Amino acid sequence: MAIRGGYMPKVLRVDLSARTVRDEALPDEAILRKVVGGTGLALHYLLKETTAASKPTDPATPLIFMTGPLAGTPAPSSSNYVVVSLHFDVPYAAGTGHSHGFWAARLKHAGYEGIIVTGRADSPVYLWIEDGRVEIRDAEAVWGQDTRETERLIKRQLGGEEGEISVACIGPAGEAMLHGASIKNDRNHGAGKGSPGAVMGAKRLKAIAVRGKGRVPLARASAFLDTVTTWERNLFVQPKGGTIPVGGLVQNAGITRHYNLLGELSLIASKNLSDPAWGKVYGNGYVEGCAEWIVEPKPSYNCKIACAYDVQMTSGPFAGCTASLCGGGENTEGAAGLIGVEDPGAAVAMTDFYDAMGLESANTGALVAAAFEAYARGLITAKDTEGLELRWGNYQAAMDLVGQMIRHEGFGGRLAAGGLKNVASTLAPAAREFALHIKGTGYNMHDWRVAWSVLLGQVISGAGPAWQAPGVDAFSTEPDLGYLAHPPGTTAEGKPEAVRLTQLKKLWEDCLGVCWFACWGVQDVTRLAPAALGQAVGWEGFDAAEAVAVGERVVNMMRLLYVRRGFVKADEFDVSPRLLEAPASGAAAGRSIAPHLPAMVDRYYELMGWDTATGRPRAETVTRLGLEAYAG
Repeated sequence: MAIRGGYMPKVLRVDLSARTVRDEALPDEAILRKVVGGTGLALHYLLKETTAASKPTDPATPLIFMTGPLAGTPAPSSSNYVVVSLHFDVPYAAGTGHSHGFWAARLKHAGYEGIIVTGRADSPVYLWIEDGRVEIRDAEAVWGQDTRETERLIKRQLGGEEGEISVACIGPAGEAMLHGASIKNDRNHGAGKGSPGAVMGAKRLKAIAVRGKGRVPLARASAFLDTVTTWERNLFVQPKGGTIPVGGLVQNAGITRHYNLLGELSLIASKNLSDPAWGKVYGNGYVEGCAEWIVEPKPSYNCKIACAYDVQMTSGPFAGCTASLCGGGENTEGAAGLIGVEDPGAAVAMTDFYDAMGLESANTGALVAAAFEAYARGLITAKDTEGLELRWGNYQAAMDLVGQMIRHEGFGGRLAAGGLKNVASTLAPAAREFALHIKGTGYNMHDWRVAWSVLLGQVISGAGPAWQAPGVDAFSTEPDLGYLAHPPGTTAEGKPEAVRLTQLKKLWEDCLGVCWFACWGVQDVTRLAPAALGQAVGWEGFDAAEAVAVGERVVNMMRLLYVRRGFVKADEFDVSPRLLEAPASGAAAGRSIAPHLPAMVDRYYELMGWDTATGRPRAETVTRLGLEAYAG
């Protein structure tokens, strides 16, 4: 059946070297039904247009912005886009960074399903897309500006009514091609995993501004609206015997009210994971501070969850300052918790600083935290740091250090150049034991030593460590998958099974163009989301089984890229020794995943239909999923 809705009919091709733009039709319907959109469709292009020898910063390497068939529709939280390229930090992986806000919906409303950027401009530029018209514009005036100011200046230059234009841009970190560089949009949102800001900076592309006044067509609009109404109602319904969905926990800036619970569960990444008990202090302080201040939820497009927020601090050293934050806790932990910042205003300000610089805090934050722990242990001194006093909690020193990293100057410049894998030479040999990383890059920053299915999911994730296989040990469970209660977090039993099931579900959802928080733990979403897709596009019979197959294809497409680019099984266990330690205190005291991890990985491989000796998809798995065109 022909596509009658959901998708916009084209993607935009941009060649910055030639300074040309052109429209290109979407792939055939048979391909779309296999990979749907979002992450799946972006991987289709990445696998087709790169080789084993391609590098993230090569002009020919595509930087792909992809929405999904439900983005910009009345589906719940239909605000998601993904930025996909070769991973800047993990040499064999794809980078997949997700963001929300209004940018994706406005791109759809301007007539495009996605954008594929190649080439390298000879001077800084930005793209301006408005209702099917595209311009490559000079960006010299905003090159060097932070993400907040870039967005403001470009909007002022373009004019129009307030709230019509979205800008996705890089900050100084992306221009400097720093590991961890992100792409920010609509102030509160950003794509960080894979360091896409560094790839964008290599292309000298400062920003993409969009305005669109069109609408996404719907094949069976009435049925679609009925389905998404039920879906939206379920976002905040607690299943009988289960946990409230994540969207309910973070609704209306919920992290500012509930963050202390993470401390109670020993989940807060505190002082480089050296002091789990201190996480309670950090979490309690954050909630107490926010309770005194002015917190304004900032919902994304068609979003009833509204987890992102602005916070105006009315007391403490940052009184009068306003920060624009996304809705989770990982960003504040990477920026502030990891270095022991106690003052909640300073934690908020540090997080906002990272966002303004265009940095995903887990990667850079882990590097900064390694330096702080080395300083605390006496492995380095103020002489080594050229005067920076890296005492736990010294946020000003941390900001100065990050500034040096961005400018490639001094101690910070050397630290950034070495990265997380080379701290033994830039700090001290002992630092390799406590520098936090998985596969050489930052992971989703909580202390996952208390939640082994989440930790396993970060280890086997197909895009470097990322939220791909959340398991069911933390936050919400998954009633549709049969998980109503959290199992014990520090046992190996059942973890690979939970990781596989949640990974297939999550990566299918990443193809739709809706926020994960509109799916995570939501009852009946495995029926409602496939139904909504079929009704939007006009596909008959698209059901939960077909959705799971899409998720399985995406997992295997990522793994095929791993294989093409030289992954070996030993790479799976490239994990910080600190993450494999048994914590001395907290909920996981005395418990380590280390002796169980090899068997857990092997079991996961078996469940996925992969060779347990190599981690490669078996030929029959590739054939069953119809992925032969992407192999090799």
